[in-house]
Amino acid sequence: MDKPMNIFDISGRAMSAQLVRLNATASNLANAGSVSGTEQGAYRSIRPVFSTVQEKPGVSTVKVDRVVSSDQQATKRHEPGHPLADANGDVWEAAVDSSAELVEMIESSRMYQNNVQVLQTAKSLILDTIRLGK
Repeated sequence: MDKPMNIFDISGRAMSAQLVRLNATASNLANAGSVSGTEQGAYRSIRPVFSTVQEKPGVSTVKVDRVVSSDQQATKRHEPGHPLADANGDVWEAAVDSSAELVEMIESSRMYQNNVQVLQTAKSLILDTIRLGK
């Protein structure tokens, strides 16, 4: 039988989920502006899909179920001199919205920081409780 989740498990899992989210954002930003010779080969942004892990009422955290690709269409550009251009002289630019990715990065960073604060507060409360017992 698994041990019951505590505040450290809950926040740790939440921080891990936010790291997956930050990694996906980093991948998306790294591929923004990349081109492909085919529409199918063009990069599409990725996003983690989270689900709730609930042990009992009032005790829950999050896990990453899967990472999915966007269904946003790549942008076709006529650039006959490009080495990846097809027979018509077209290339397809990655389907990544850099502005949306920056917002995603800020949001996931703040959520990660919030969970760090939860851990720091829990640690402080535990230490204060131990001091009271002395």
